[in-house]
Amino acid sequence: MRIAVVGTGLIGASAALAARRAGLGEVSGWDEDPEALDVAAERGALEPASSIPDALREADVALVAVPVADLPSVVREVLAAAPGTCAVTDVGSTKGAVCAAAGDDPRFVGGHPICGAETRGATRASADLFEGSTWFLTPLVDTEPASYRTIHAFAAALGARPVAIDPAAHDRLVAVTSHLPHALANLLLNQAGAARVEGHEALATAGGSLRDMTRIAGANPRIWVDIFLENREALRTALSEHRRRVEQLEAALGEGDAGFLARWIGEAGGNRRRMLETAYDDPGSLHRVRVHVPDRPGVLAGIFQALGAERINVADFELEHLSPDRGGTLTILVAGEASAALAADLLGAQGYGVVVAPVLEE
Repeated sequence: MRIAVVGTGLIGASAALAARRAGLGEVSGWDEDPEALDVAAERGALEPASSIPDALREADVALVAVPVADLPSVVREVLAAAPGTCAVTDVGSTKGAVCAAAGDDPRFVGGHPICGAETRGATRASADLFEGSTWFLTPLVDTEPASYRTIHAFAAALGARPVAIDPAAHDRLVAVTSHLPHALANLLLNQAGAARVEGHEALATAGGSLRDMTRIAGANPRIWVDIFLENREALRTALSEHRRRVEQLEAALGEGDAGFLARWIGEAGGNRRRMLETAYDDPGSLHRVRVHVPDRPGVLAGIFQALGAERINVADFELEHLSPDRGGTLTILVAGEASAALAADLLGAQGYGVVVAPVLEE
């Protein structure tokens, strides 16, 4: 198989690395930014091409990984230059405009890997980026079955789970699961940033709740302005539903309706469990181990080596850096109460402050 990657940022370069690791064949690439293309080539992701037609020469698969606003025009250009047997896909987080741009071309299959990262560029690319992730595919009425099979197999070979969905349904879905959370994170942090309570600045005293809820706030505006505008109708609908739910909560608070609040929190707990069940085999067994760590080289490596030596399986982890002086908080997800207690004892004996709690409260 010969693969062409148009756009060699984080997603494009990661796809190229994953394709090479999977032994799919030759990978060529092009980017309008020569520096981005050079970085991807230096990483061993692909062979650089001089133009889009050069990258597409004899290609079996073309992956378009350019910014959302540029996708319609670049996909049209790729379809015009690609061989007649080349299956063409993209990685955009909105599908309506790009699928419309592809028209009735039977070679096109829209795509969207759900594997967000809080970084960008080929320097951060990883062949593991797609492992276990959902990769939405949006075949059209005119899409050839052979093209769909090729793109489906390509996504699976990169480690993802291909899922077919209608383009319009996709955009409504990600409006709720991705675009709305990003919008609300920005709203919440801007509200807190503007708040002053008797001279106290809210952000200066913020705790873990605000930090956890706003981790994605302030994401790259070059990317997110385009995403918000491309999917604005679906996002407006999601915001309207959100507003209705906020008004319900406001009314319950005004009426002192403890029953509503209890049911509301319980419903959220159940929905959180359902969400975690898609990511972990037994979310009910997960425990959160919070460790305060200093800002010093080698600390994380020492912690994970110590846990590994005791055969403690780490399901996931996240590091929140506070400042060079204050260090940060390392949150580790461990399966099983006994393993979490062992981890706490082990790290406590090394002088770390540790707090353990179940991820899902009973």
